[in-house]
Formats: sequence, C-alpha cells, structure tokens
Amino acid sequence: MVKSFLEYLSLERKYSVHTVTAYKNDLILFKDFLVTEFDQEELSKVHYHQIRSWIVSLVDLKISNRTINRKISALKSFYKFLQKIEKIEVNPLANHKALKVKKKIQIPFNTQEIHEVLNNFNNNDFIPIRNKLIVELFYSTGIRRIELINIKERNISISNKTIKVLGKRNKERYIPLLGSTVLALEQYLKVKKEFSIGLEELFITEKGNKIYETLVYRIINSYFSKVSSKEKKSPHILRHSFATHLLNQGADLNSVKELLGHSSLASTQVYIHNSLEAIKKVYNSAHPRSNKK
Repeated sequence: MVKSFLEYLSLERKYSVHTVTAYKNDLILFKDFLVTEFDQEELSKVHYHQIRSWIVSLVDLKISNRTINRKISALKSFYKFLQKIEKIEVNPLANHKALKVKKKIQIPFNTQEIHEVLNNFNNNDFIPIRNKLIVELFYSTGIRRIELINIKERNISISNKTIKVLGKRNKERYIPLLGSTVLALEQYLKVKKEFSIGLEELFITEKGNKIYETLVYRIINSYFSKVSSKEKKSPHILRHSFATHLLNQGADLNSVKELLGHSSLASTQVYIHNSLEAIKKVYNSAHPRSNKK
C-alpha cells in the first residue's frame, strides 16, 4: 500500500521527488515505531492512540513541533489515500489538531544590501559572472532555488525578456525579465560556452556539470554574509525580499502571487506584514485627517 501511495503522489499529484522521499521516510519511521512499541506491522489497522504515542516520542526526542506536524501531515495524506482506495473506512487522524508552532518572522534583505552585492561583481571570470546572474535572477524574478537549478537555456527568451519556469507540481509560468537581468544573461551565455559540454541546463559548474542545491545556497550565503548581519542569508530570503519590495512599491497581491507561482493568496499573504511601514506611509500621506507637513 505504501508503494501505491508513493506512486499516487508522484504520478497523479505530481509531487516532487524530494517530497515523495520525505513522505516515504516518515512512513518508514512510523512503521518502525509501530513494530517496536506495539509489535504491529499493518499500517491500515492503526488507531489514533498509537499515532499519539508516536507524537509523544518525537516530542521527547526534542524534535520541533513544525517537523512533527510535517510528519503527521504525511501520515494523514496516507490514510486519506487508503480511504480513497477503500482500504479503510475512517481516517485515524480525522480529528487530529496540529501542534502549535511559533510563526517564523523571516527578515528580507533591504535594497541597499542587495545593491551592494550586485555592485561588487567586478571580475569578468566565469564564476563571478555566473554568480551575479544567480543573484540577479533570484531577486528580479522571485523564483525558488529548485526552479533556478532546473532552468534550461531554451526556457530563456532574450527577445521577449521572459523566462519560463517549471514550478511545484509541474506548473509552468512565464516571468518578465528586467533589462539588467537580460544583460547579465547575455554576458553569462558568452562565457558559458567555454565550460559547457552540451548540457541544456542554464547554470553549470566550472567542470561543466549541472549546479546543485547546496552550491546555490553557499553562493547566496557567501556574498550576503559580507554585507548583511541578518541571521538567515539564503535563496529563500532573496525570494522573500523580491515579494516584500514589490508590495512596498505598490504591487497588488494577485500579481505577486502569480509571479511567485503560489496556488493561493494565503501563501502570498505571509509577505504583507513586511509591507506595513510602506502601508503606513501611504495611509498618512493620503488620509484627509493626517498631519501632513
């Protein structure tokens, strides 16, 4: 049943390989717990008190509530699937309430920090030219790290100043490119020819291989560590900065949602709190009762 569930996630729900692997690992961990604590292997005959015992054991191991909720979400999806194929009648997690999680406030880079990084690429070698384009693309398009890694050269249209991105669940979207990004792209494509060995991926290493997630993280962390004292310096914070700065400049929420590739406005609304100061300025300058000087 687990194998069928994973195939369902991959083929029908179009979940990424990373997500499917995470679900698989969570189910294996839970099954190991069942065997150890209850001498039971059959997942379809589980009762909520057994799942509750697993949750308690995870808490005792000092695993965060956020991670526990993710593991339980995987279980809940599995039992929904068993209901769907009529292997069980009742989902044992139907009435489960997620553990409380403290909201993480992610602080975006400010425009000065981003400009400092982009203005410090003075070297015309392959690596700095590639890395500048990576920073440019993250900040000018708001794409995810995995989306950037999977960009193919054919996804870029220099003439139309657009890029086609393959997002979550294989959803395609087109994002406009700034003039500065197009210039960085053209410069990179020229120097890339010396290192490319026919790979269709846009971003490669010096050895001509496709770049990978940890390398992209290290690139962003390295450059922004020189200009920012913020705790988190990652590709996601650049995506966060992209959305926040657009909203600060008056972009409407629906447009930002489409650019980010979110399936619902709820996901995009997380960026609104960062725009509060900008909203206050608009409010104070526009309201008839404000004390404008």
